[in-house]
Amino acid sequence: MSSLPLSPTFKRILLEALILTVLAFTVGLSANYKLVMNAFTGKTVVAPIEQPVAKAPPTTTVVTQAFPDPIELDEIDELLSEGALLVDARNIDDYKAGHLKGAISLPLGKIDSMLASFSQQVAEDQTLILYCNGFGCPDSFDLGILLIEAGYQQVRVYEGGFPEWRDEGRPIEEGLQ
Repeated sequence: MSSLPLSPTFKRILLEALILTVLAFTVGLSANYKLVMNAFTGKTVVAPIEQPVAKAPPTTTVVTQAFPDPIELDEIDELLSEGALLVDARNIDDYKAGHLKGAISLPLGKIDSMLASFSQQVAEDQTLILYCNGFGCPDSFDLGILLIEAGYQQVRVYEGGFPEWRDEGRPIEEGLQ
């Protein structure tokens, strides 16, 4: 198989393209270093998104939707010592099979029927730490948004959830508490 010789001009163009690609990659990586490192470790950064209101009067131009703040495993002990409450957003069968010690069950799928009872038992200024089945499970985040809309002010989401807690050898309970 014969290969065609590359002209010096074509070689120069390829080299310049390679240099530009490497330079762009380096600049992009350095500008987004923290975001990239969070992605590799499974952590995420959640920030409120400001969205313009469609066809709103000129005096109302921005609506801010609040999102629950993420929390890492090493922060949970401190918040629990300050009186935070663990809330399991998974379905009741998963909760019965095993949950974080001291957690109460508030499944996302039953929020409509359970929110009134939950609101009577838990004050709106109580710090809540929500969790579900780990990274990739949106239930705790979605439940957090609903609880914020219901008036809860201190809502945190433990994204590592039950799997990370269990894998770290933290205490787990079974059954209904």
